[in-house]
Amino acid sequence: MSAGRMRGLARDRCRLHMLTWNVATAEPPEDVSSLLQLDVQPATDLFVIGLQEVSATPIRFISDLIVEDSWTHAFMDTLAPRGFVKVSSVRMQGLLLLLFAKQNHLPHIRDVQTTYTRTGVFGYWGNKGAVSVRFSFYGHMVCFLNCHLAAHLSNMLQRVDEMEYILETQDFESADAPHVLDHKVVFCFGDLNFRIADHGLHFLRSSINNGRLHLLWDRDQLLTMKKKEPFLQEFQEGPLNFSPTYKFARNSQSYDTSAQRTWLGFDGKKRKPAWTDRILWRVKPKILPSEEEDDRTSVTTDDGQDEYPLYVHQDKYTSDMSYGISDHKPVIATFSLEMRKCWDTPLVQVSPEGVWSADQDADLHYTVLEDFMSSTWDWIGLYKVGFKSASDYETFVWVRADNLPEVHETIQVTVDKDEVPLLGGNFVLGYFSTNMQSIVGLSASFEILESKRAVMEGLVPENLNGLHK
Repeated sequence: MSAGRMRGLARDRCRLHMLTWNVATAEPPEDVSSLLQLDVQPATDLFVIGLQEVSATPIRFISDLIVEDSWTHAFMDTLAPRGFVKVSSVRMQGLLLLLFAKQNHLPHIRDVQTTYTRTGVFGYWGNKGAVSVRFSFYGHMVCFLNCHLAAHLSNMLQRVDEMEYILETQDFESADAPHVLDHKVVFCFGDLNFRIADHGLHFLRSSINNGRLHLLWDRDQLLTMKKKEPFLQEFQEGPLNFSPTYKFARNSQSYDTSAQRTWLGFDGKKRKPAWTDRILWRVKPKILPSEEEDDRTSVTTDDGQDEYPLYVHQDKYTSDMSYGISDHKPVIATFSLEMRKCWDTPLVQVSPEGVWSADQDADLHYTVLEDFMSSTWDWIGLYKVGFKSASDYETFVWVRADNLPEVHETIQVTVDKDEVPLLGGNFVLGYFSTNMQSIVGLSASFEILESKRAVMEGLVPENLNGLHK
């Protein structure tokens, strides 16, 4: 189906913001908001953040398995007040991948799975490789791979082999999309480590300083290999109209062109700038842009799903030179995803009943609207508005423990008053599916009143709520 024909169909548009950054073991800066471009219009729906070389010393890595790492906290603390929730994260040594979604999209993000592939040092230490997250977004299967490939100018072919190995070997527990390339859209990004070959340092500097970046494209290793490797030809990338993002002197906007150090000492070669940090995407099946479309546009349909096409357009591809904590600069890409939603109703409807306060037991009810793989391990969380992730609940209750509900059967659940927040506030209820690893039903926002117990215990003034006077 052509993009022109698709535009004649009813469709929805979602905005995706992607970030890749090799942070070179640095701690996050005080403010990461400019990386996220939070005030841009139209507003963002999904954030996907891929970091490489997050500090992974043994003590740090073990602590990060117990609690969220500092980078995850920095992004959660910035995005949660804007109504974004961390849907998923995956970590392999220094590789970290984060997925955030606007709260209203949560019930429509399903079948979330993560995995990883090691490629460095015989695949043992995990210092190179890829981490991925895949999910169904309104019925469209999408996959994101955050990669860190082999370094150094001479290892171009090894990088290509590693990328192909990752794409071929990563798999998921899914009948619809068991392999990476089975997904309708795949984003492959990260520190891919491809360099600029042949050109000398003086020519590189001159081309960059004079804004003649196009003179360097024909020697960029990734662009060169795309002409030779069929699997790379399936991936698209916007034009490299931003300066190479590696290698910078720290806390500087100047390239570090000092001599390279090898295991045996200095080899005398000067470091050369390169576009190591990239964001690529692939649609299934690949349809080449027509004459009326540019190389930032693609459209795809799956066999048997012609009525549900997906249109991908890259709106921006750039870097942010203002951050200097790393020898890499962050790379940002934004996309418009136009699609016909395969469905737009939640699997579960959940609602509070009556007035909620910690002075009495509270009731809620939920109704399964469609048949799905529910479980007695599913639970309903009580979340304060602005919550950060599915685990950031005030309290939770298990769903019915005996027989699972039938479709359209309404089930009532009671929350003990001792579990209801004393201070009240604005909250939502979320039904979490353990099999889908996502919130598949979300209530409207509702108010929990400050309790009389809170007044008695001196947690709030007596005149804060008229009911407590």
